[in-house]
Amino acid sequence: MKKLITLFSLILAIGVLSAQETEFPDYSIPDLKGSKIDIKSISKNEGKPVVLAFWATWCGPCILELNAINDKFDDWNAETEFKFYAVSVDDSKTVGRVQPMVNGKGWPFDILLDTNNELKRLLNFSTPPYVVVIKDGKIVYKHIGYQPGAEDELYEKIKEYSN
Repeated sequence: MKKLITLFSLILAIGVLSAQETEFPDYSIPDLKGSKIDIKSISKNEGKPVVLAFWATWCGPCILELNAINDKFDDWNAETEFKFYAVSVDDSKTVGRVQPMVNGKGWPFDILLDTNNELKRLLNFSTPPYVVVIKDGKIVYKHIGYQPGAEDELYEKIKEYSN
């Protein structure tokens, strides 16, 4: 019984810690044109939420998620102000597929490249898809994996943090 109470307390503590906002790391990352983007500064976005959706060209669920977001993207932009970046975690062997895929899909997103997976390591996740919502330099929402409908939950979070 004592072990069960200890385990429950540990789970509760982990839940409380993970629910707290965490500071977004200070890091620069290139976009598709090779320009360095200071992630920390864009994460502040004048009080508006910033979404980073981590994906890869070889990740089926990532493509499904970005397609689903793309289908609703114009409506989302008409209803609320936020910034959206799709961050490719393709490595040096597959990064050449990113631009053709983005062009072929017609995604309007700003694309960033984390080819050495440094930002991925800083955010401490193992595989895409992974989405974070940042407001005022703090991570306020995280989601790993993709199931149809997850984009609606993401949009609810965007609206929640747009105020």
